[in-house]
Amino acid sequence: MNAAKRYEIFSRLRDDNPEPTTELNWSTSFELLAAVLLSAQATDVGVNKATARLFPVANTPAAIIELGIDGLKEHIKTIGLYNTKAENLMKTCHLLIDKHGGEVPETRAALEALPGVGRKTANVVLNTAFGHPTMAVDTHIFRVSNRTRIAPGKNVLEVEHKLLRHIPKEFLKDAHHWLILLGRYTCVARKPRCGSCLIEDLCEYKDKTDI
Repeated sequence: MNAAKRYEIFSRLRDDNPEPTTELNWSTSFELLAAVLLSAQATDVGVNKATARLFPVANTPAAIIELGIDGLKEHIKTIGLYNTKAENLMKTCHLLIDKHGGEVPETRAALEALPGVGRKTANVVLNTAFGHPTMAVDTHIFRVSNRTRIAPGKNVLEVEHKLLRHIPKEFLKDAHHWLILLGRYTCVARKPRCGSCLIEDLCEYKDKTDI
């Protein structure tokens, strides 16, 4: 895919949704970190239901530690893998207090050193909480990047690097959210809704549908 086509794709995505953001509910960088940590193999809707119970009671590392592991599990038990996620979140809270003064660090290395936080989670926090031009490649972005040929790659890291290299700088901050939303609602896994896609004429997918 050439540069002019990529520019037009992201121009249209921006025009359609000028201020995209995550569908996870959060109001502080710690709430976002906790929500993303809880979201692995879970839907944003499911995580939002759990954090709607958790955050009014405990939305800081100190408050979650005071809640205790059993109390934390009780608040998030509707989420898949909640036992492991509760353990990771509790360990993360202790590390945030011990090493970062209770604040969420703004570097990838420090974020990835937290239990349960991998590269994708770190990228989401850096982008959404701090405005860094990072690209968190999940299954949606991986699929959209390969289908459209915006940034085809064999693995998530290759796709991430290509997206960062090929997306025009003016779009980088918001591109992560546009691509996730496109993959979640239009360029869906089983049968993409090409007929209702605003970049259908620019997409290089060969097996387009009419829906």
